[in-house]
Amino acid sequence: MTTPTRAERRKWTISRRALPYLLLAPALCFELLVHLVPMLGGLWMSLLELTQFHIRNWVRAPFAGLDNYRFAVDFNGAVGAELLHSFLITCAFAVLTVGISWALGMFAATLLQRSFPGRAVLRALFLVPYALPVYTAVLIWKFMLDRSDGMVNTVLADLGLGGGTFWLLGDNAFLSLVVTAVWRLWPFAFLALMAGMQSIPADVHESATVDGAGPWQQFRSITLPMLRPVNQVLVLVLFLWTFNDFNVAYLLFDKSVPGAANLLSIHIYSSSFLTWNFGLGSAMSALLLLFLLVVTAGYLAFTSRRVKDV
Repeated sequence: MTTPTRAERRKWTISRRALPYLLLAPALCFELLVHLVPMLGGLWMSLLELTQFHIRNWVRAPFAGLDNYRFAVDFNGAVGAELLHSFLITCAFAVLTVGISWALGMFAATLLQRSFPGRAVLRALFLVPYALPVYTAVLIWKFMLDRSDGMVNTVLADLGLGGGTFWLLGDNAFLSLVVTAVWRLWPFAFLALMAGMQSIPADVHESATVDGAGPWQQFRSITLPMLRPVNQVLVLVLFLWTFNDFNVAYLLFDKSVPGAANLLSIHIYSSSFLTWNFGLGSAMSALLLLFLLVVTAGYLAFTSRRVKDV
């Protein structure tokens, strides 16, 4: 049996190093086609005066440069003021939805860590909202919040707490939007946190109990620090999902979304597909992408630094 030469060994080493990249190449190509190409197309559209007059042959639409971006960030004008209003509503919606979903998920995950009769049934019930399709889940809440025949007003009337409230109009629309989004999202937080808690060794809690630490002290000093990697990813994912959410508001209010629930995604959709100003809508989408990239980078840098300090 002949011994491989130095050149053959080097060639074999290079081929082994290149194998992972060759295996990843098909997925990277599809990723470029699905995400990068449409994103570059949207950025190019944001530089065009792409209205209903040029949509038939959008490649030949007049070049607008940064005019669409100037209109979008001119908060003294009507377009910029409406965009800022939607941005503030979206920030409030994202903060409330993520905060409440995380708190409910943490409470449920902590509650179901200990074994008791019926725990498996409760776990399955908690995951039902997340398992339902978005369309079905939101339509259920839309029927429940109906002013005339909805279950919410019927129950409130039976309890003598009122009834006949317009939950899908006016300022109440924002509350309905948050409740519906939380109901759909909190089971995901529960699932992630429950999986993270199960990875914590039971010996740590047993030692803390022997040392006299109470449940709150164990939660604050053991559970939360050991769940920091899970929470770092979980909060970021929940925020990105919520800030980009379009389905809940669109299905809950149809095309007539009240001003109190006019999320940024809905506003961009209206600017693009209802007023037929795709150039301006693309510019708003690019600004949204830039904002989320900055927030994500800042959040990861901040949380990573805290982990290193600990």
